[in-house]
Amino acid sequence: MAPNVRQTFWKAFAANPVVMIRLEGDAGRGAPHGQAHCEAHSEPMTALLDRDAHHAVWFVCRRDNRIGRGGRATAQVMTLGHEVFASLSGTLVEETDPAARSRHWSQVAEDWFPHGHDDPAVTMLRFEIEDAEVWTLDAGIKGLFRLATGGTIDPARIGEHETGVV
Repeated sequence: MAPNVRQTFWKAFAANPVVMIRLEGDAGRGAPHGQAHCEAHSEPMTALLDRDAHHAVWFVCRRDNRIGRGGRATAQVMTLGHEVFASLSGTLVEETDPAARSRHWSQVAEDWFPHGHDDPAVTMLRFEIEDAEVWTLDAGIKGLFRLATGGTIDPARIGEHETGVV
């Protein structure tokens, strides 16, 4: 992936680290009664970013959450200003490093999980991003006018599209 697209992705994602994420394959297998249908769909999660980590983000959830068991996963990103869209694929693995668990624990996590990061019902998952497809939008004033008025858009001039490791 081109360095400028990678940098644009991480900067925009850091400003709005929300994804729609789901486990790949076997949707619904092992789900509690009535939840199998839900497991076939993505759910919103806030990613915890670490500027020193490369190709990884973290999530905190209950162990019985639909992504709580980990495994192959895909996540979709659409930033607030719609300047970046991305599809990320990789593997969710339980974070067992106590230092990483402490580093990523926050007041927001504490609000959701008041018994703290040592609560046995809570897990922290590291999403090891193995591949991505990223679209950036840099329309400029003329491009935004064309988008707003239904004018013709030249995809080569409105942004970039790259695949590879972010």
